[in-house]
Amino acid sequence: MTLPSHRKLCTFRVGDLYLGVDVLDVQEVLYHQEITEVPGSHETVSGLINLRGQVAAALDLRVRFKLPERTEGSQPVHVVVRSNDEAVSLLVDEIIDVTDVATEDFEEAPDTVPLSTRELIKGAYKLDDHLLFTLDIDRTVQLDPYFTTEDHS
Repeated sequence: MTLPSHRKLCTFRVGDLYLGVDVLDVQEVLYHQEITEVPGSHETVSGLINLRGQVAAALDLRVRFKLPERTEGSQPVHVVVRSNDEAVSLLVDEIIDVTDVATEDFEEAPDTVPLSTRELIKGAYKLDDHLLFTLDIDRTVQLDPYFTTEDHS
């Protein structure tokens, strides 16, 4: 069995990071969605959203990647993905496009990338003007179940 020579990635920006996930893993993209905060939840969990009757967690990738908070008044975009057969909203700064990438342009993240980032990405595609990091969805949504913001206050 041969691997496909190209993949289509839904690409987005979080801070200065240019990230992507396979388009087949994206359920939908939402631009305006009410988030209900959940007291005591993990710091990455901004709250819960209602997806036509289905409740999904909204995870802030800025927090997950240890980036500064969004500027006042800027609204995140929800990239709703599937992980372990559940919908999860990834809060990103901006949707870029669907990008076609060549599999031969992929490289695993080097050891020099900080572990906190390396464990969340599968690797990077070398594009003409930048690197496109592929997000490991399952690892990104896997949060320490014993950590809550109440534990660290």
